[in-house]
Amino acid sequence: MIPVGRTMHFSAYSRETVRWLVATLVAVLTTALQVWLGANSTTAGMVFLVLVVWFAAREGILLSVYVAVLCALSFDYFFLPPAHSLQITGIQGWVAMVSFLASCAVVGQVAERARGQAIQAEQRREDVERLYALSQEMMLHEDATGLIGDLPRLIERIFALDGVVLYARDHDQFYATTGNLPMSIHSSLRAMAQGQNPTLVVPGEFTAKALMLGLRPVGALGWRPARLSGVVATAVSAQVAIALTRATAVEASARMEAAREGERLRTALIDSLTHELRTPLTAIRAAATTLLEATGLDEAGRLDLAAIVDEESSRLDRLIGEAVEMAEIDANVVEVHPVPQHPRALLDQAVEESRAALAGRRVVIAVEQPDVLDKSGKPGGPSKTERPDAAEKMDKLDRQDKLDKPVWFDPHLLSRVLRHLLENAARHTPAGGRILLGCRRHGDRLEFRVEDDGPGVDPADLPFIFEKFYRGRDGASKGKGTGMGLAITRAILAAHGGGIEAESAPGHGACFRFWVPLVEKESAGKG
Repeated sequence: MIPVGRTMHFSAYSRETVRWLVATLVAVLTTALQVWLGANSTTAGMVFLVLVVWFAAREGILLSVYVAVLCALSFDYFFLPPAHSLQITGIQGWVAMVSFLASCAVVGQVAERARGQAIQAEQRREDVERLYALSQEMMLHEDATGLIGDLPRLIERIFALDGVVLYARDHDQFYATTGNLPMSIHSSLRAMAQGQNPTLVVPGEFTAKALMLGLRPVGALGWRPARLSGVVATAVSAQVAIALTRATAVEASARMEAAREGERLRTALIDSLTHELRTPLTAIRAAATTLLEATGLDEAGRLDLAAIVDEESSRLDRLIGEAVEMAEIDANVVEVHPVPQHPRALLDQAVEESRAALAGRRVVIAVEQPDVLDKSGKPGGPSKTERPDAAEKMDKLDRQDKLDKPVWFDPHLLSRVLRHLLENAARHTPAGGRILLGCRRHGDRLEFRVEDDGPGVDPADLPFIFEKFYRGRDGASKGKGTGMGLAITRAILAAHGGGIEAESAPGHGACFRFWVPLVEKESAGKG
């Protein structure tokens, strides 16, 4: 097998040989044609001159000189007296030959210069197009930080290079299109970025240039082969330096924004908790004061005041519980302890725990039962139970639920999720409205859904409802909720390896779907 490098060298050598053979053949054919037509010396000289100019403009000075020598010999042998002899006799013959040679030399140099300028102009045009393409790619890249990692690949592709390596000084990180770069290249680029190594060629046949923004070095860029001109290399380096500086500025801005956002969230938490805690405390204090100081208060009035104390105490306990949950989530102390349990039991338990909030709402539970036979002996569909009032005592699991395989999940965490979603649905569902609880196995997921008949979520609020302390336009205006419940559910599900999403149309209620990994038996790692 012939090596690839030797094959390429042989191919280039063959092309060069063909060029010289073609030039020789053209000179011979031109001479033969003029001899056959009986051209005189003036005509022959002009034709040979045109031929030399054409080769100088198209093929370069070396081939044009070779053609000029062939044409001069042919011109002397066939068209200057004495004919068919290389001798020149008479002053006119010498003047003609000298004039022909001088014309070939001058015109050939002019044509070669024009050819060189045309090549340079074409190269500049290509360089401008490539620089423009690079700038467009950089402008259209939305992620300024991600652009740094993509820059070597973009430069390599646009400028048809074999390898590009970029060193970002602020990040102290290398980005390269080729792997396994020697440490000598890393040390050379790092030294160049620190102003310690002015050398432009680093080991591994890389040509490198320091990236400067003003007088401050921000990195170094290396490429191979040395195909970029000095002007293009300077322009590319300037663009890359700007991109590095922009990425650093964006990161700094993001950190500052995150710090401001954290401060804003802490302020919002304090304000929200202060307001939400004061409301039930004020009601409790007012009711207690009335009970202690009022005289002549009848039994019905005392019962009403006691009910206010009980209701507001429950609300206060719920607010404190949510604050504790949010603190646990922020501290990353949420732990998952899966146990085998029937999903239907989890739904029943969640409804039972939320019966006070669900009072007056019609609750429907639908559990899809795989491989369960109905009364007729055919595969059964969802098992549905409709509850006219959530305050009623929950029934035991029916026979179909007993046939269902238990699933491994953390019932305490998922019960908290369902409780938050049910209380959220109850707040937005009018009395007599319907709330649907659903559960099914789908692929490798155990999926749940909570639907209500409320007014739905405003489309402008839908992308933000899982953010901390976000209560939406309706909730903020009516004072419903603390804005922590849905954020808590998303964080709990994330710790459980699941997720949650919501969909809604104004006037048609809201639907929350969440899922956790479907595990029907304990993993081998558990004891």
